[in-house]
Amino acid sequence: MFTKKKQGFFYRKSFYLLLGCITGIVVFCFSYQVSVYYSTDESCTKCHVHPHAETTWKQSVHYANKSGTRVHCVDCHLPPKTQTVAHYSAKMRLGLKDVWGYLFKDSANYKWDMKSELEHAVKYIPNESCKDCHHNLFPQGINDEGITAHLYYEENEKKLNLQCISCHLDAGHYNPNYKHGTLKMEEVAYQAVDTSKFFKTATVVTEFTNFTEQIPGTAIVFNMVAIPEGTFKMGSPDREKFHKDDESPIHNVTLSRFFMSELEVTWDMYWTFYSKTTSEGRTPPENVFANNSRPDVDAVAGPTPPFGYPDQGWGGGQRPAITMTHYGAETFCQWLSLVTGKKYRLPTEAEWEYAARGGTETPYFFEGKPASYSNEGFWRKFSSADTKIISDYVVYINNSKNRTETPDSVKANPFGLKNMLGNVMEYCADTYDAEAYKKLGDCNNPLVKDADAVKNNAFVVRGGNYTSDAADVRCAARDFVKHDAWIKTDPQQPKSIWWYSDVKGIGFRIVCEE
Repeated sequence: MFTKKKQGFFYRKSFYLLLGCITGIVVFCFSYQVSVYYSTDESCTKCHVHPHAETTWKQSVHYANKSGTRVHCVDCHLPPKTQTVAHYSAKMRLGLKDVWGYLFKDSANYKWDMKSELEHAVKYIPNESCKDCHHNLFPQGINDEGITAHLYYEENEKKLNLQCISCHLDAGHYNPNYKHGTLKMEEVAYQAVDTSKFFKTATVVTEFTNFTEQIPGTAIVFNMVAIPEGTFKMGSPDREKFHKDDESPIHNVTLSRFFMSELEVTWDMYWTFYSKTTSEGRTPPENVFANNSRPDVDAVAGPTPPFGYPDQGWGGGQRPAITMTHYGAETFCQWLSLVTGKKYRLPTEAEWEYAARGGTETPYFFEGKPASYSNEGFWRKFSSADTKIISDYVVYINNSKNRTETPDSVKANPFGLKNMLGNVMEYCADTYDAEAYKKLGDCNNPLVKDADAVKNNAFVVRGGNYTSDAADVRCAARDFVKHDAWIKTDPQQPKSIWWYSDVKGIGFRIVCEE
C-alpha cells in the first residue's frame, strides 16, 4: 500500500511524464508542420529571389510535361526523404544559409549567371534525388544516343563520379542556350548571306610587319602581329610568389621572329573551319596518333558534331572558341595553312611565353605582384584583392562572371596581343615535361615533343583561364592537358577525338611562320 505521500509523488511524476509526452508530441507536430510548410515551392521562392528561378522551373520538363507530373524544389535540391538524417540535416544547413543570405546580403550583387553553371549546380543537386524518381534509365521511346549515354553512366557512375545533371543541367530550370544532344550544322556554322563579301585570295605578305589575314571563300578576317626575334629569360625565379618547381631553372632562350594572332581563335573562325570540313566519319585514334603523325592536309577532315553547345550558350562571334581537343586545334591550323597558302601552327611553349611577356621580366607584363591579387590563403577570405590593374588586362576568377569574355574587355600587352593571360588556357605545340627546363638549358627555338606524351595527349597549356586565380595567370605559370578528366562524361564509344565534354576554359591562338 502506497502512503499518501508516495501516492502524491507518483501522481506528480505521472503528470509531468504525461505533460512531457504531450509537449513532445505537440513540438514534434509543430516542427513537422513547419518543415512541411517550408518545403513548399511558395516558401522556397520567398527567400530564393533569383529573378528567373520560378519562371525557368515552370518552363522545364520537371513542370511542363505530357504526364502532368510536377517536381518540386525540395525534390531536387535535398536528398530524398527516405534518407531521413541526410534530408533534414541538409534542409537545416541550407535553410539557415538561405535565411542569412536573404536578411544580410543584397541580391543585386549575386552572380546569377555563375550560379546556374554546372560547377555550382552540382553542390545543390544530390544525385540520389535524381535516382529516387528516375528508376528506369531505359524508358520506352528512348533513342540510341540516350541508350548509349545511360549505359555509359551505369558502368562509370562511381568510378568517374558522374552525376545526372552533368548531361541534364536544364531538367529543373529551362535554359534556351543549353543543349544535350548532337549539334546540327545549321545551328552554329558561320554563313554570310552576301557572297560578294567573300575573299577570293588570302593576304599576300611581303614584309615582316603586322597584317590582316583573310580566309578565301569567306568574309572572315583576323589580325596577325609581327613578333620580333630575340632572347629572353624563360621561367620564374625561386623567390617569385607562387613559383612552382616546373618553372625553373630560368634559362636563356633565343627565338626567330614569327607572327602570332592578336586574339585567341574565335568562334567565327572555328565555325568556318567546321562548316568547310566537318565530316560524319571518324578517324580512329590509333591511326591519328600513330608515329606522331597527323592527317594529310590535302584531305582535311573536320570535327564530327559535338554533343550540346560547345559555346555553353555564352555566344559566338569574337568570343574564343573553346572545348576542342589539341587534335582539333592542330587540324584547324592544317586547314588554315591549306586555304591560305601559309604555314600556320600552334605556338611552341617558348614562343608563347616570349610573346606573353612582351619584353618584360616580371610576373605579369603589367605592374603588380601575385600576392596582391591572389585569392589563396586564409586571410584572403576576409579582404578583397586589388583588381584595378589586373582587371584591365586579364579575365580571371575575380572579374569573369564565370565565363569567357570578348577581347574588347581587356587591354593588349606590350606586343599588342590580347588575352595572353586568362580568359582561356591556350594549347602549345610542346608536350609537357616537368623537368624540361633542366634538360634544355640555354637553347634556340626549342620544341619538346615526346612520342608517348603525344599518344596520351599530354600537351602544354598556358595562360590560365576565366576560373583561374591570379597566381595561375603569371607569365611563367605552366599547366598541361588533363585528358581523362576533360572527357569523362563523353558517352561515345570511342570517345570524341575532336571535342572535350568536361572543360570549358580551353582554346588556342595561332602562329604563322615567316
